[in-house]
Amino acid sequence: MARYKNFSYDQGLMIPVNLNRQITEGTIEYTINWLVDNRIDLTGFENNYRNDETGAPAYHPAILLKIILLAYSRGIIPSRKIALACRENVVFMALSAGSNPDFTTIAWFVRSLKSDIKKIFTNIILVCADMDLLGGTEFALDGCKITSNASKEYSGKFSDLRKKKGKIEKTIDFLIKKHEKQDRADDEKSNPGGDFRKKIEKLQNKADKIENFFIFPDLV
Repeated sequence: MARYKNFSYDQGLMIPVNLNRQITEGTIEYTINWLVDNRIDLTGFENNYRNDETGAPAYHPAILLKIILLAYSRGIIPSRKIALACRENVVFMALSAGSNPDFTTIAWFVRSLKSDIKKIFTNIILVCADMDLLGGTEFALDGCKITSNASKEYSGKFSDLRKKKGKIEKTIDFLIKKHEKQDRADDEKSNPGGDFRKKIEKLQNKADKIENFFIFPDLV
């Protein structure tokens, strides 16, 4: 009778992960990571944070930009799924440096800064397109590569580049809108009948009205 190695799905595993080794050169995640760290100016994001003296430390915008753009490239859209990828997928773990931002942080970031995000994502995806890294992603495009002497011999390529940029902008705009829509749908599932915060606000207003009726009836 055959003998087999014992196995159990109930056991836990401790797997050592070197985050740097998960981001291999020549991949779209490597390019996203390098561009955000070395070529993207993130100082404009500073104005959206007010925790320099009080409040908890925020997730760095570089981390959020990296994981959201990679998620979009893989067709991962809702904030909850992006947050889950940061806990379960080693590439997302690497890009987030193991920080695991929660879905509310991701949703707020996209909702509040979508204009800035769209510009940054367009520039990064244009570079990835020129490096032939978009095959099999949500950003797969037909088009030319821009050569080093394009301005002299291939001036027509610039019109192609503008068309490519326009297509990328539309794709990113669509994905951001889809992201927000799916997040709202997820919120509805979690809070049937409406947003929990709106319910609390409505309850507070009713309580204030009743309180004013008994204390200052003439004001009601």
